[in-house]
Amino acid sequence: MSVPLTDRVIQLAYDPGITPKGGGLPGLSVLKNVVNSINMFGIIAVVGALAVSLGVWAWGHHTGGHQAEANGKKGAVVAAGAALGLGAANGIVAFFSGLGSQVY
Repeated sequence: MSVPLTDRVIQLAYDPGITPKGGGLPGLSVLKNVVNSINMFGIIAVVGALAVSLGVWAWGHHTGGHQAEANGKKGAVVAAGAALGLGAANGIVAFFSGLGSQVY
């Protein structure tokens, strides 16, 4: 007994049978190395930004420059958030990818 074309199209819309799989394309390991290097560059840049922000915060506090102190605090918080995001990027993507694979 054959399945009508409309039923097959509806089934395909619900489950196309696509799952992520490594090794299917050439250059995947090179792409992973590039992304890892970009992430490391970002983390190093955040360390520099945090050091500068903390210096501005301390300088502003020491000299009575309230605007510099406030900017240093903002910079420190932004740098800490960026470090959190960079460090957790792989876990965040893995979490939402797993969550997305559960949607039917």
